[in-house]
Amino acid sequence: MDVIENQKIYNNLEKSTTMKKEFIFLGPPACGKGTQTTKLAEYLNFPHVDTGSLLRAEIKNQTPDGVIAKSFIDKGNLVPLDLVAKIIKNRLSENDCRDGYILDGYPRSVEQADKLDVINDEINSKRDLEVDFRAIYFDIDTKVLVERIVNRRSCPVCGEIYNLEFKAPHKDGICDKCGTELVQRKDDTREVAEARFETYFHETAPLIEYYKNKGVLKTIDANGTIDEVWERLLEVIK
Repeated sequence: MDVIENQKIYNNLEKSTTMKKEFIFLGPPACGKGTQTTKLAEYLNFPHVDTGSLLRAEIKNQTPDGVIAKSFIDKGNLVPLDLVAKIIKNRLSENDCRDGYILDGYPRSVEQADKLDVINDEINSKRDLEVDFRAIYFDIDTKVLVERIVNRRSCPVCGEIYNLEFKAPHKDGICDKCGTELVQRKDDTREVAEARFETYFHETAPLIEYYKNKGVLKTIDANGTIDEVWERLLEVIK
């Protein structure tokens, strides 16, 4: 896809100054949602609202909410609905989300999806505008995802994510963006990954049917390189 075609897509998204764009990304752990969300956020100049980063900030600051969240994450379980919803609503209410956002990591269950509808209605009711909501599903062979998780490394300072096989840092063990030593998250182990997949298929996979029935689901093939998936993503946001 060339620069001209990319600009056409961007222009189509910008035609209506009163249309708020709300995107959520769905898919199993390590399917590439985080990487593509970051790219799309920069491309559209929309905030990337990463639930994981929001929760990690709570944990790092050792807030009461963070302590509770950590106890669930360390076991590979989902954080309680009301706790996550409170954090998400506070973030989506900020000024930089007025015209649109890209939400990554939420919702993770049909119950959370219903809650997100309430959150968006409460926020958007204060403004006279139309809302374009789309759920984008990253379809991928989960057999390769456990290996992706085991090989994942992240920067504890800027949050950049790497993979030792697919997106290795230029200097071994060092973040390209800020020069910080990379770490392996506690939950990036084979045992925790398998528990996360079990949780995903039990609670999160039904979201695919949920958003399909609402007529807002777009599916892309998430197998392949970052650039290949990126081009597919641009096609479905036209």
